[in-house]
This record gives sequence, structure tokens and C-alpha cells, in this order.
Amino acid sequence: MRAIRRFIVQPVLPESLKPLSKLATNLRWSWNLDTRALFGDIDPQLWEEVHHDPFKLLARVPSDRLDILSNDKRFVRRLELTVADLDEYLTGDLWFQNWAKDHPEAPRAIGYFSAEFGITKVLPQYSGGLGILAGDHLKAASDNGVPIIGVGLFYRHGYFRQYLNAAGWQQERYPVLDANEMPVTVLREGTDPVLISVRIAGNEVKAQIWVVQVGRVPLLMLDTDIDANPGALRGVTDQLYGGDADHRLAQEVLLGVGGVRALREFCRISGHPVPEVYHANEGHAGFLGLERIREYMDAGDDFDTALERTRAGNVFTTHTPVPAGIDRFGLDKIRAQFEGFGSLPIDRILDLGRETYQGGDPGVYNMAILGFRAGQRANGVSELHGEVSREMFRGLWPGFASAEVPIGSVTNGVHHLTWIHPELLNLLQPVVGDSGPQIHDGCDWTALNRVDDQTLWSAKRHMRTAMIEMARERLHASCRSRGMSSDWVDDALDPNVLTFGFARRGASYKRLTLMLSDPERLKRLLNNPSTPIQIVIAGKAHPADNIGKSLIQQMVQFADQEDVRGKIVFLPDYDISLARPLYPGCDVWMNNPLRPLEACGTSGMKAALNGAANLSVRDGWWDEWYDPRFGWEIPSAEGISDPAVRDAREADSLYDIIENEIVPKFYTRDSHGLPTSWLRMMRDTIQILGPKILAARMVTDYTEKMYTPAAVASRQVEGKAAEELARWKSKVRASWPKVQVRRVESSLSERVAMGSEVPFAAWVDLDGLAPDDIGVQVVLGQVDADDWLHDLKIVPMTLDGTNENGISHFSATVQITDPGSFGWTVRAVPKNPLLAGDVEMGLAAVAPGE
Repeated sequence: MRAIRRFIVQPVLPESLKPLSKLATNLRWSWNLDTRALFGDIDPQLWEEVHHDPFKLLARVPSDRLDILSNDKRFVRRLELTVADLDEYLTGDLWFQNWAKDHPEAPRAIGYFSAEFGITKVLPQYSGGLGILAGDHLKAASDNGVPIIGVGLFYRHGYFRQYLNAAGWQQERYPVLDANEMPVTVLREGTDPVLISVRIAGNEVKAQIWVVQVGRVPLLMLDTDIDANPGALRGVTDQLYGGDADHRLAQEVLLGVGGVRALREFCRISGHPVPEVYHANEGHAGFLGLERIREYMDAGDDFDTALERTRAGNVFTTHTPVPAGIDRFGLDKIRAQFEGFGSLPIDRILDLGRETYQGGDPGVYNMAILGFRAGQRANGVSELHGEVSREMFRGLWPGFASAEVPIGSVTNGVHHLTWIHPELLNLLQPVVGDSGPQIHDGCDWTALNRVDDQTLWSAKRHMRTAMIEMARERLHASCRSRGMSSDWVDDALDPNVLTFGFARRGASYKRLTLMLSDPERLKRLLNNPSTPIQIVIAGKAHPADNIGKSLIQQMVQFADQEDVRGKIVFLPDYDISLARPLYPGCDVWMNNPLRPLEACGTSGMKAALNGAANLSVRDGWWDEWYDPRFGWEIPSAEGISDPAVRDAREADSLYDIIENEIVPKFYTRDSHGLPTSWLRMMRDTIQILGPKILAARMVTDYTEKMYTPAAVASRQVEGKAAEELARWKSKVRASWPKVQVRRVESSLSERVAMGSEVPFAAWVDLDGLAPDDIGVQVVLGQVDADDWLHDLKIVPMTLDGTNENGISHFSATVQITDPGSFGWTVRAVPKNPLLAGDVEMGLAAVAPGE
């Protein structure tokens, strides 16, 4: 007989222990060592059984143990101090509050939308890097006091759990998640749950709102699995990245449209400031722009005015460097979904996401394009990814060089309090009373200068040992599920051996099996009697990705071979609980994607924070911050068109670096048995690279570069300004086809002495536009063989007057400051103080060539 409902019976906490509930329901415990230690001391054995989940711990701890603790004065005092520390953390002035004192233009609040959030294993609402990044974003925002509200979905099955069959093929299972066993609460008004409603595929779908407290940051998660919905509609939020295109579209409508509505309800009930800035973390959340336009139109604006108000406050982050990674839907699906969406004309909705640029498919709706067109600010997630994105989407801004495309970059970072091993974190504690410039988020990044080599090496060995213990537990479980003997597992891996880590999604471009290119050479490395290596591997392939699954199977079957078994291992079910000990336990972190297909790749950052060297193709963040002091570069053979030849070339480089550089550096010891050169690399990696790769740095970059300018722009278009801007843009677009740079002149000769001042002149037909509507510019730059300009220098020209034919004369004097081969042209662009830049409208009238 099966139960039709579940319920949880929780012990009643004694009065002196009731603050434990407050600690358990704020996810700050997941990165606060003192709070975790407090829960661990309640019942150490039970703490391990519940996998360090305070919420489940309090639900299962015996009443007699609670009675003992309630009378333990030391424990009660620890509890009081821990709660006081949380209260101070939640209410005190942090970085943002102090920064905002000098920056009154700072945003009052930011809505941060993401399809997944990876905060802790006890809230399994993430699949991989995107979700972990979003979770770290919220944690760092909390630590820095940035007023963010997270918005996502609550998936009743989360993402799949991975296990292997006897043949090493990935299998999936989808456990049902019970919100009653999680640190979440339903948003209520009085005693009634607050529901929002969204029309999806012709049906009214209702969703309740779970609220998760992530330190200072509230996270709102929408859930359709409620009695108010008929059976089929309850499944909209069944699982992350599951189902077909219709299911994905339904989830994205709920996230974008429903997410804005959930924000409105939360702010109304809680009194939280309403966001001025709306950040779409990837295209999944792009429909938030349509909902904001609808709100403005319902308040009386026309479409163009509403669009300008929406654009001003919207920020869009793209995370993919390949078109295949972007969600695209047929126009017929979008038309059916949004026909009759408030007062929005359906053709204008379609135009916002249609690929109307050269090389695009005008028959599809592109969620990244929607993000760019509905937002005034956009970025990639590393400097290289910003460059790739500008080239990838340059068709949206025809007439401009890819370097001018308005897609910036904010390089991702990782939350150090989550990812640094506690033993190492203790070594980074500042000296009492020290508040020097190296102190950032509680760490002194120069502290290792006070730590001797023996202590640092011992700490690394402890981290490696802890990782191996975790790995053996996982291997025992995997052997059981595969029906295999686990007799060998207790001897798997060695805490004294050079350890490599590789853990990432099973996507083919990440090349999980590149290390298997020469199996015999790899075996010699693994089995070297005096200088062996060992490799720990983890990763999931999407359930529909059979190519990724086959790569995992190849790796597992290689690791199953008796002559390497236990020296290279695959750990199933890569998640936060696996990752946290894995990064600290590795000496070298490997990453060998096809450059430039890795947008950022933050796993290497997490390893680096724990003193691991990176061995990586210079892609993503490693391209930006590579330094021989922090690891090794695998040369990228991008010039080779044959994929097999390219893989072989890069694999040879990988083996050569391991054999000739990494292994000798690790195993060369001094008279005390210490690898002094290796320890120097560990110190440099942590102390020099560490502060750069923090999520705290990332969040402050977003605040200064993206959120605050968006808040300023949003305020500038209040009142009539947005309507005037919309009218002005309409006027400019109507006239632009006839705007022409008729003639240009310059005394510039074929050879110019450096330092010369050269005059330029241009005559421009404005077709009735006012001179103030136009910016005329001299554009200079280095030229390639096809005369394309690069490394541009833009010099504005000054209006000298307009003749009787309506032709305006502009001039400028330019100093030539750099040597080399240069070219120049003159162009006109729209100019308005409310534009984010010259390129925003994608309009340019360029002087005709000779």
C-alpha cells in the first residue's frame, strides 16, 4: 500500500535551542565553518548520516540529545555567539553599503534571473557550471552586501542523478524532492500561499513561490506542482533541462514572465526595494524583457517607450561561444505563446528575437538575440569570450568592427569561502588587528608567507587524503551498482602520488578522452615505479547526449583495465558534495577544450584556490590570467583543420608537459623530502592568482560596470524621457537611409612622421536630422591585407556649419602617435546622451571608398 501524502515529524526544540532553526534555514551555514561545526557537534554520527544537512539533522536528532544540549552552557553560549554573528552579518555595512556612500547612483536592488542555482547539495537545483556560477554570484553578493534578489524555478526532480551500468554507460534517475525536507519556505500573505499566474500554451498556469535565504540574498523559486493546476500543467517545473522544445519554452516563459511577477509579489509583501536592474543570466530568462514591456504598456506607454524603459535597466550575460548552445524556437511557437500578450503587438515581439542579420535564420527565435535587443548592456564571462561573442553577434551591429560591438566582459569568479578547504582557509586567516590592503573577504592572501614549507605540504597531503577517502566511498558504491567486485577499491589512489583532476560536463568539445589518445603512453605515466601519476575524473553528459555518454564509457572502460585500475578512476554523480573535496585533493587540474569553445571554465579556479596548478589550453579565464607561476599552457593547434590531427598534436603536447615538466617538478625533493619548487608554485597560485578569481571581484565588477550604469540609465528614462528617446530613435531610423558622408578631405600623405598633427574634413548630408542628432568621427586603425581596420582610434569631429543645400561641414585635427601601417575613414553615427554608446542602434553611415 502506497502513501498518498508525506509529512515530516520534527522534534520540538527546547527554548534555548530554538535559534538553531534560524541558522538552519539561512544557507549561509553552507559556507560558514563555525556554523557547520556547531551543527556537527549536535550529533557527529547523525551529521555524517544526513550528509551535513542541518535541516535534516534537526528533523532527526533524538529528543534526549536536545535536552542534554539545552542544559550544556558551553553549547548554548556557542549557539548565542553564532546567531549574533549571523545577525551582524545580515544587518551590518558591507562593501556595497560603504561603496554606495560615495556612489549615490548605485542601484537600490537588482533582480538576478537564472534557470539554475547551485548553492548547496541540500538544494539540488543545478546541473553544472552555469548553476554553480549563479550560486556563487548570490553568495558573493551576500558577502558584499549587494542588494540582489535571485529568481529561478523549483524543480521537483532537480537534475538527474548519475550512475553507471556494468558496461560503463551512464544511467539516470530522477529522485522526487520533498520541499518539506529542505530549507525553503512558501511566500505567504497572512496564512495563504501567494500564487502568480502565467499563460503558457493557452493555459493559465499557477505557481507558488518558495523563498530561500542565501545569507542576505533572498532567492525566489517558482513551483507549478500544486493542486491549483491540473495534472499536466503541474509538470512545467518537473526537472531541469528535461523534455522537448515545448517543455523548455514553457519553463522559460515561467522563469522570465512569472519571475518578474513573483518579484513584484515578494517586494510588495516583504517591503524589499523593487529592482531597478534586471540581470538575465543566459538566454533562458530572456522573456523577462517582454513582461517588463507589458507592465509599462499596461501603465499607458506605447511599445517603443516601454522598450526603452525596459532596455535601460536590463543586463544580459551570454555564457556560450557557439550558436548550438543557444536556445532557439520556431517563430510559430513564439507566435502561439505570445499572441494577445497584453497590448504587445505580436510582430514586435517576434522582431525582438528574430535572426534578421546576415547569416541568421529569420524563421527562428533566438533567446540570446532577445537578450541583446531587450537589454542595453551585455557581457561575456571572460575577456576571450567577450571577443568571441563580439565576433559571433556582430551581425546585429552592421557597419561596425567586431571590437566595437557592445558586448563587454566580466570574468567569472568563484566563492572562496565555499571552495577553499577549511585547513587551507585557516592558514589564510589574517593576523588579529590587521586590516591591510591584502585583506579581502576575511582572507589574507599574503598569509602563506608566514607558513613554512613543511606545514603547507602537510596541509596538501591532508587534502589529498580526504579526497581519496571520498573517492573510495564513491567507487565502492559504483561497484555495487555495476554488479562488480570492489576488492581493489581500498587500495585505489595513493595520498603520496602526483594527482591530476578532470571534472566537467560530458560535452564533446571538452574532450574528456584526449588523454586516452595514446593509451600505452598514459599507462607508462600511471605505472612509473618511481614517479607515478594518478587521475581522478568526474562528469555528467546530458541525458540526450549519446556522444557525451560514449566518451564517459570510453573513459570508464579504460579505468576498468586491470593494469591501471585504481590509478585512474571515474567518480559517478558529479555534484557539489563530490566537487568540494575533489578540487583541494588535486595537485594539477586539467582542461583541454577545443579553443575557443570554453566560455570561462571555473573549475580550474576552484582548484587554483586550493594550490593546484592548472594544465590547460589557453581558453576562457586561463587565456586571461595564464602565468608560468600558476601552471602550464597546452599549445592550441587551432590552425589544423583536421580534428583528428589537431587532437593528436595537442595530446602529444599534453603528454610531453606531464612527462618533462610536471612530473620532475613534483618529485624533485630537498633534503627534508619537500618539493620546494612545487611549493613555490602553490604559494604563487594562491597568493597572486587567488584574489583575481574570486566571485567577490566578479560581483563588484558587475556592480560597477553593469548594475550601476543600468540603474543610472533606468532613472534617466523616467517620466517623458523614454517617450522622447523612442520618438528620437524612430526619427533617426526613418532618416538614416539617406544620411551620407558625401566627401572627405585630409592632407594625410602616404608617409607621415610620428607626432604629426593632421587635419580632416567631411561634408555630411543629414537628411533633415539636426547636427546634434549625429556624431561624425574620424576612424583610424591598423589595416590588414583586405584594408579592414583594427585597433581603432575614434576621434570626434566638430560641426563648422551647414550650407544652403543642407550639407553640414565637420572637421578635426588628429595627432599621429603610433608607428605602423594605418588606414582611416570617416563615419556618422546617431548621437544621444541616453544611448549607452555609439554602436547601440547599429547604424553607421561610412564615407564611400575611392
